[in-house]
Amino acid sequence: MSAEPAGRRPRPLLPYLLIAPSLLALVVVLGYPLADMVELSFQDMTRKELFSGAAPPWAGLGQFRTLFGDAFFWTVVARTALFTVVCVTLTMSCGLLVALLMRRTSPWVRATVAGVLVAVWAMPVMVAAAVFRWLFDTDYGLVNWLLSTLPGVDLARHNWFTDPWQGFAVITLVVVWGALPFAAISLHAALAQTPPDVAEAALIDGARPSQVFRYVTFPAIRPVFVTVTTLMAIWDFGVFNQIWLMRGGQPEREYYLLGVYSFIESFAVNRYSTGAAIALVTVAMLLAGAALYLRQTLRREEAE
Repeated sequence: MSAEPAGRRPRPLLPYLLIAPSLLALVVVLGYPLADMVELSFQDMTRKELFSGAAPPWAGLGQFRTLFGDAFFWTVVARTALFTVVCVTLTMSCGLLVALLMRRTSPWVRATVAGVLVAVWAMPVMVAAAVFRWLFDTDYGLVNWLLSTLPGVDLARHNWFTDPWQGFAVITLVVVWGALPFAAISLHAALAQTPPDVAEAALIDGARPSQVFRYVTFPAIRPVFVTVTTLMAIWDFGVFNQIWLMRGGQPEREYYLLGVYSFIESFAVNRYSTGAAIALVTVAMLLAGAALYLRQTLRREEAE
């Protein structure tokens, strides 16, 4: 039995034992559905096989060839990517501003803002969608009434969802409204851990507030910022509930994102294998994007 090389410490097993239950739960809860989805995407299942229980015929890469050759699929991919970028940018920008404001307010104002954020975060998506549908309602919407009070503006009976750009603007508000509390509270917690004396020393040395934020504050909260941004990108890339609820369960093709497209193909058109293929491509894009973003961020941190 060879001796342990000098200077090398044995790897502790405790961290792996602590995360083992979580990994086991993920494998049990997500492992089988993911494997079944992968298998289904290489088959051609119809209602006949679904109701009879017969094994669906093997299609190989046929579903993916059809999908990648469809121009509408790439339109949905581009629309989903643009929607994700806009939502993540707005959420993180507004969340950072709210977190910075909370740091500069009195304790009771900070507690009040935190309570409001938690209440918004706890609001179900169905309730938030119902509220925004009322706000932007064609006949009784509060937004139409308020904007119509401005000189030269007449939005009486204006339908915001006739134009997909305006409709997606409303849906973006719903998504950002629901995601803002998590971003703001997470960033505020990171700001609370930054040492104030370093920023004060930089101000005394003549640095401007913008320089203090860029070179002192933001580098300290960057790990949390990167983590929250990655989570927001994953959540926004797979948005489904907000679109489904805002369009009354019948979204038009102009409002298809990848999540909605996969659901429609699977359960409305009954092309189950095509829906599984879309879902698999969505997962692959999310993993590739998250891995690339984290890799570039880690390289940047190592360079600094």
